[in-house]
Amino acid sequence: MIPTLIVAWIVFVILWKILKTTVSYALTIAAILVLLNVGFGITPQDIWHQIMKFAQTVSQISGSK
Repeated sequence: MIPTLIVAWIVFVILWKILKTTVSYALTIAAILVLLNVGFGITPQDIWHQIMKFAQTVSQISGSK
């Protein structure tokens, strides 16, 4: 019984840390997106488009070697 509780507690602590980190990153990204939109009029779609262009450029460069 005691070892089971210890393992359960360890798993809970690990999952809690992962959840806190995930929420923290999500809020940070959301804040950056809001600031870019309000400050410069850059939409999330604009950012996604640039990421896709960058990924295509990288794949073309790595494919040409």
